Formats: sequence, C-alpha cells, structure tokens
Amino acid sequence: MTGVSLSRWTMSYFAAALAALLAAEVLMLLGFSFPSASVEAPETLVLVHLVALGWLSLLLCGALFQFVPVLVAKPLHDNRLPFATLCCLLAGLALLLCGFLQLNGSSGSDWPLLPAGGSLLAVGFALVLYNLGRTLWAGRPLPLPARFVVAGLCSVAAAASLGVIFTYVLAGFATAAPLTALTASGLPLHIAAGIGGWLTFTAMGVSYRLLAMFMLSPEEKRGTSLAAFWGGVGVLVLAVGGGGAAILMNGDPAPILAAAAVLMVPVLAVYGWDVAWLYNRRKRRRLETNSLMAAPALASLAMGAALLLALLALGQLPRFAGAVIYLLAFGWLSGLGLSQLYKIVAFVTWLECYGPVLGRMPTPRVQDLVVEGRARTWFYLYFGTVWLGTIALLFDQELAFRWLALVLLLATGGLIVEFVRTRRLADIDLALRGENAPRRPRLLYALVAQH
Repeated sequence: MTGVSLSRWTMSYFAAALAALLAAEVLMLLGFSFPSASVEAPETLVLVHLVALGWLSLLLCGALFQFVPVLVAKPLHDNRLPFATLCCLLAGLALLLCGFLQLNGSSGSDWPLLPAGGSLLAVGFALVLYNLGRTLWAGRPLPLPARFVVAGLCSVAAAASLGVIFTYVLAGFATAAPLTALTASGLPLHIAAGIGGWLTFTAMGVSYRLLAMFMLSPEEKRGTSLAAFWGGVGVLVLAVGGGGAAILMNGDPAPILAAAAVLMVPVLAVYGWDVAWLYNRRKRRRLETNSLMAAPALASLAMGAALLLALLALGQLPRFAGAVIYLLAFGWLSGLGLSQLYKIVAFVTWLECYGPVLGRMPTPRVQDLVVEGRARTWFYLYFGTVWLGTIALLFDQELAFRWLALVLLLATGGLIVEFVRTRRLADIDLALRGENAPRRPRLLYALVAQH
C-alpha cells in the first residue's frame, strides 16, 4: 500500500460542502427562503444554489477526484488542479449568491455580480471537466459506472452553460432573442440537467461502484445496468436537448418535459432493481452503516419519483414542486451523500494513516475508525426529519417545517462531529497509538507519506 494515490484536496471539498449544507439549514430555520418566500424569490434562489452548488456539487467533485481514478485504474490527470478548481467554485458561488440578493435590493452594490459569479463557476466546472475528462480518456475502454460519470459531466456542462446564459441575460449583458427565450422558459431544463443529470445520474453511477466495493458484491455486467444507463441518457437528451430545441423554435417545452418525467420512472425502477440485487448478492452479510443508510436515501428517491408523477397527474406540480425538490435534494441526494461520506472519510483516513505501515505494526480495520451505533442515531434522526419536513411542505405547515429544520440542523451537526472524530482518529484504541503509530492526519489535506 506504499504510495497509495489520494486526492490531496478531497477533504477540503468535503469541508466546504458540509459548511454550505449547514448554512442552508440555518436559512431554512430562520425562514429566509422557501417556504417563507416564493419558489421564484431571490432568497429561494440563494438557498437552492447553496444546496445544489455549495453542498451537493462540491461533495460530488471531491468524491470524483478521489474515485474516478479507482473506476478506471488510472491516476488523476493533475493532482494540483483541484485546489484552483475549488477556489474558482467557491468564489463563483459567493458572487452568484450576492448577485441573487441584488435582485431584491438586499445588496447595495451595482456591480455585475451575477455574470461574474456565473463566469467563475463556469471556469471551475471547466477545470473539473478537463481534469476528470483527461483521467477518463486515459482509462478507456470505460467500465459502466465511469460511463455514468461521463454522462453526468456532460450534464453539468449543459447546466453550467444555461446558468451562465441566465446570469448574463438577467444582468442585461445579453439581449439576443434565443438567449432571452432560454432564460424565460429554460429553468426546467437547468433543473433537469443539474439535479437530474449531473447530481442524480452521476450519483447512480458512483453508487454502483461504491456499494459493490463496500458490500463485497459481485461487479458483473448486467443487462439491467445497461438499460438504466441508456434509458437515463435518453431521458436526459429528451428533457434537455428536446426541451431546448422546443424553446428555440418558439414551442412549449412542457409536453416534452412531462414525457421525460414519465420515462424516468422505469429507468429509476431498473436502477432500484440493480441496487437490490447488489444487496442480495453481497458477501458481507452484516451491513455497515454506510450501506444500511443508503437504503432510506434510495427510498427517498422512489418516494420523490412517485410524488412527482402523482402531482403531474393531478396538475398540482407547480404548487408543490418545492416539496418534491426538497425530498430529492435532502432525502435522496444529501442522504446518499452523507451515508457514503461516512465511509469515504474513514476509508481515505485509513489509507493515509495505516496504508503505508501495513504489515509493520498492528493496524485497525477501516470500521474500527468509527462508532457505528452512535452515527446511526444521527442518520435515523436525519431521514425521519426530512420525511416529516416533506409532509409539512405538502400541507403548507411553514412553522412546523422551520422547527423540523432545527432538528435537521442538529442531526447534520451530529454527523459532522462523527466525520471529524474519524479524521482525528478519536475513536481508535489507544494501543494503536504508540510511538510508532501514524500521526493524526490534517483535517483538510490528505497526504500519504513514504515510510
């Protein structure tokens, strides 16, 4: 294990992402944004982008920089670029959020913050695409999970491009008719590419690999997995490509988007079947916390899809779209992210601290770095609160939602404490901390020393 390659800045991505998640939950608790404000309000835009960009996108980027090399058995193309990428993404996000506040007069500045933020974010995601794209290109032919990542990267390119267009049009810097048409009607395409393609489709691909690896399930090529991939790609092309073409031809994208939503259901059903197969065929009979807590995240995805279809059939989706997005963002994507982060932090910390000295001194197992029973309490509290919060949104109970946001904040804080304890080796047996034991790793920077 000497010289194991770790992404040096992955922990910094995780720390920044978790800080954004805490900030978003504080805003919900204070009633700063939805549901206290309308879905279209600048305050809600702040919350949505804080979650989608600050939390979920940074989390996914940090994970991909670590695990794309694992997927393709090649080193990351450039291990120095992630730091510059993180700086661009954080600066762009800060400017974008301030730009949204300009829209309602909360910011006294008249600087063009929206286009500046959009441009910096575009640069950051371009660096992500370049670094991961070069790594994936070197690993051809790509295994199926890596193909999901490629589709996700194409989706983030589409989402970022639409976002830049929106910022330039809203700032008055772009007035061409096609761009103004996309800004007026393209928000569903932006959501489909961002949440559906970049976040969900990439998470599906990564979960295939992580769940199989951590549960010791067979990684076989199955027709159902190929069906999930090609079906998902088809849905994304229909929603983003077809919807965009309809807008540019002065048509209505709503029927195309509705068709894509309906076609998405069998794709998610096939994915769910595959995940159930991985659970049933696992060699590790006793599930660890990360695998166990992925189940309620997957249940949230199923509930979100069912709720979306029900609201479409009843014609109530515009009214309750916030509840659907909340369930998918916090139940599915955040729940899956937190559950896998619990294992990833322990896994990376073990590689960094004990990989180089394996065979030279007593070393713990990866699961010895955590206290699973304590963490599961926080996970149960987290998922229960998300589900109750979704019900509160469906019944327009704003005060109840805000109280639940406080509980969600406490659960998230408890999980973050567990991550920090793992990183600081706080739960390792003292017998393994002798004079020859590895030093505690840095919180925000990973490095495998040569022993």
